[in-house]
Amino acid sequence: MYNNGMIISALTIGRGFLIGASAIGIGALCYYGAGMSNEVGALEKAAFWPDYVRDRIKTTYAYLGASVALGAGTAIAVLRSPTMIRIVSGNSMMAIIGSMAAMIGSGMLCRSLPYEPGFGAKQLSWILHSSIIGAFVAPIAFLGGSIVIRAAWCTAGLVGGLSALAVCAPSEKFLNMGGPLAMGLGVVFVSQLASMFVAPATTLGVGLYAISVYGGVALFSALLLYDTQKVIKNAEHYPLYAARPYDPVNGSIGLYLDIVNIFIRLALIFSGGGNRRK
Repeated sequence: MYNNGMIISALTIGRGFLIGASAIGIGALCYYGAGMSNEVGALEKAAFWPDYVRDRIKTTYAYLGASVALGAGTAIAVLRSPTMIRIVSGNSMMAIIGSMAAMIGSGMLCRSLPYEPGFGAKQLSWILHSSIIGAFVAPIAFLGGSIVIRAAWCTAGLVGGLSALAVCAPSEKFLNMGGPLAMGLGVVFVSQLASMFVAPATTLGVGLYAISVYGGVALFSALLLYDTQKVIKNAEHYPLYAARPYDPVNGSIGLYLDIVNIFIRLALIFSGGGNRRK
């Protein structure tokens, strides 16, 4: 037996936390967007950027857009293949470990390879990584087409607003959050992992769900702010004549993972997943 009131409270706290985080984000966007801060943001500095900084940022976001397109295309292809959908939808421990190994391993491989303009090993590993992420996101379509479309639009709006906030805020305002974000990522990851071994219709199970989903939206939104300012800083300060050229692919990977995690969690929220766990 479990306490239904405590379960509802856990979900309510999660929703309240997410609403509070959203309110803070909107307030910060209004504050920095209105120019009320005395510190200079990337938006003001952009007018003085040399062409190579603009090109670096433009290329990074071109890879990000292509990553989203690759992921979506792969997800559609997987949904059309009964064999592939069985593979990526597996709930066994071996399937879970295998999916995590594929996603983490392909990401590590891509980040480790040196970047060269054009098409080479780096670009091939980037295509592989983006496609693997898309493949394992495909089962989210089982929540329903309308829910997926709603989550996609809301993700686009949220990412746009957060990107605007990161650009308007002082240049390194969110780069100081690295330590707390790393700890928060650990909490969300452990909560998501532990929820696989706890009955969902219990107070503990719903509490872990709330941390993983509602807390995850807030966490990956903050990580998007961090990664956006990190991309801008690297583009500004990476040496023009370094031994290795500036790497836009690595910069885009972090943003891509942030967006995918936000999308998945919004889809779960819109599906009423919390209510079905009662």
